[in-house]
Amino acid sequence: MEAILNDITKLKVDAIVNAANNSLLGGGGVDGAIHRAAGKELVMECRSLGGCKTGDAKLTKGYNLPADFIIHTVGPIWRGGYNAEAELLARCYRKSIQIAVAKEFESLAFPCISTGIYGYPKDKAAEVAVKTCSEELENSSYKISSLNIIFCCFGQDDYDIYQQILNKS
Repeated sequence: MEAILNDITKLKVDAIVNAANNSLLGGGGVDGAIHRAAGKELVMECRSLGGCKTGDAKLTKGYNLPADFIIHTVGPIWRGGYNAEAELLARCYRKSIQIAVAKEFESLAFPCISTGIYGYPKDKAAEVAVKTCSEELENSSYKISSLNIIFCCFGQDDYDIYQQILNKS
C-alpha cells in the first residue's frame, strides 16, 4: 500500500475507485472529475446499474480514463460518528477490494472517500481506509499478494495524513 499526491483521473491502473453518490450519475468533487474525464458513455452505463447503496460498490468500464475500470462506491455522510459511519466506510473499501480480486486486478487506486461534501473527518477516514485495506490484504481466503493499493490524495493535507498512518503500520 502506498499514498501518492496526484489526480486520480490521470492514473494508469487496472481500476480507480469513484467516491460516488447513490445515483451513480455524477456529482461534485472526485465523482464529477471522474465523470467528466471518462466521458458521456460512463453516465449511460451508470444509468443501467440502478444506483448503489451506501457501503456497496459497482463496476463500470473506464472509457476515456487511463484506468481500464471504475469501481463506484458510496461512502457514508458523517453524522457525528454514531450512525455506523466507520462500518459503512469500511464496507466501501472491502467491497471495492472484493471486486478487484474477483476481476484479478493488479492495481487499485482509492480517493479519500466521504471526506469532501460528505464531511467525514480526514484523519478518521484515512485510519478506516488503511486498517480495512490492510485487513483485506491479509485475508488468507484471497490470493491478492500482487494487488497494489494506492491511496490517491488530491491535496497535500490528505497525503500527509496517509503518509503518517502508513509509516506507523
